[in-house]
Amino acid sequence: MSESAEDKTEEPTAQKLKKAREDGQVARSTELPAAVIVIGVLLLLMLTGGWLITRLSTVFAQGFVFDRQLIEKPLLLPAHFGEQMLAAFVIMLPVILFTMVAAIVASGMTGGYLLSFKAVMPKGSKLNPISGLKRIFGTHALVELGKAILKFVLVASVLWWSLISNMDQLVQIGQMGLEPALSAAGIMIMQSGLWVALSLALIAMIDVPWQKHSFTKRMRMTKQEVKDEYKQMEGSPEVKAQIRRRQREMANGRMLDRVKDADVVITNPQHFAVALSYDPNSDGAPTLIAKGTDELAQRIKELAKAESVYIFEAPELARALYFTTKLEEPIHEALYHAVAQVIAYVFSLNQSYAPGEGIIKPTLRIPDNMRYDENGFLFQ
Repeated sequence: MSESAEDKTEEPTAQKLKKAREDGQVARSTELPAAVIVIGVLLLLMLTGGWLITRLSTVFAQGFVFDRQLIEKPLLLPAHFGEQMLAAFVIMLPVILFTMVAAIVASGMTGGYLLSFKAVMPKGSKLNPISGLKRIFGTHALVELGKAILKFVLVASVLWWSLISNMDQLVQIGQMGLEPALSAAGIMIMQSGLWVALSLALIAMIDVPWQKHSFTKRMRMTKQEVKDEYKQMEGSPEVKAQIRRRQREMANGRMLDRVKDADVVITNPQHFAVALSYDPNSDGAPTLIAKGTDELAQRIKELAKAESVYIFEAPELARALYFTTKLEEPIHEALYHAVAQVIAYVFSLNQSYAPGEGIIKPTLRIPDNMRYDENGFLFQ
């Protein structure tokens, strides 16, 4: 099922914009560089104080001055004109270099600087006549046509106004010498060009926001494209589930390795098992180093038996420890008394006299706010 432009309601993601940039697609305005270059060059000519125009006028005038040797030997004319062209090039060299720098700077003002060979590679879609008709009669083509008409109207209006306002000076130029006439004409051309450049700047101020808006609109995505991209970046739910399962297995493996360091394992006895470690030489509370339910609880008990760790059956205490204490953290303060009774009992069993002799298994009392059922809810 094809997706129309109306379906693309989502803003482009960073990944979509990155891929488009790699393909040479960025927001680009051709009007801004043109306006920057023209305005920059004209301002440079004005800042030179007319020196550049005067020098060019002198070189141009000298090109039409012929001595007797040139008149008698016409073959010397190409060399004469070549010298004048070289002198004019040297004079214009700062302007040429400035134009190159301005073109490079202005080209990156809209979409940044980009070097992509994919943009110039041949594509089969460009040879498709239907796609070509869409480009010719599409919205983008109509906007470009509107810009061209606006540009023509503005430039023509500015030139007509400049011509009318300088009509008297144009008449006087015909009565001047060659060099003054060229200098005066250059100043009028420069002033007219500056007004034209300002009109181009007006078009660029309109074109830049439009190009950015148009590019963002072209890059919009459908909800399905966003979902597919998210899956590609983050992985499918199945893959993520496998990763989480593997992480749990690794974490459980590290936790089970700690069972051998436990002093006691307290069980439900069927569904819960928690392993506690206690250092009698420290002031700290006992620490929970392993816990689990069902199959994991059975593995904890099996390892405890293999490592000769005492298993103490206390259902309420096992559930309270499981639901209130995280791994590698001290037990809850409310359970200190009950756990102390268990550890004291286990340590007493480990004394040198006969096992169980004169030792009574403690009766534990769990605070009401620590009495949990198997689902982790407090008894009412």
